Amino acid sequence: MVVSSVSRFASKYRPAPLARLPPQLDPNEYQWSPEKRRAEAERVALRSRLKRDFFLRLNDPRRTEILEDTAIIRWDYARRQNVYSSHRFTPKSSLLSLLWGAGPFVFWYYVLKTNRAYKERLKSEGRYDERFRTSY
Repeated sequence: MVVSSVSRFASKYRPAPLARLPPQLDPNEYQWSPEKRRAEAERVALRSRLKRDFFLRLNDPRRTEILEDTAIIRWDYARRQNVYSSHRFTPKSSLLSLLWGAGPFVFWYYVLKTNRAYKERLKSEGRYDERFRTSY
């Protein structure tokens, strides 16, 4: 009776989406060759050794130099240097970038130019009071 209930629950088992199975239970690792298992064990040992060394240096109370975290360096490289082109220029995005990039300059050029032309016209007609102003 117990065997049937275990097999019934085992057939419905699905791995959790955010948790990894241990290597002994992972079906992808059942067929690994001894060389691949040895290489994976060496990789894990190297990683844990590097991690232990980094944390020993990081938590040293007599440390004087600044440590460079290699994980942050890799993350920064991936963020800045290894950028995938995910933006494709379209007519709409090109016109919007032109509007937001050059639009303010064109606007202020127009405002200042028309203001200057207006003052020049008033000066030529003699209606502009050109006194020395100490305050605005």
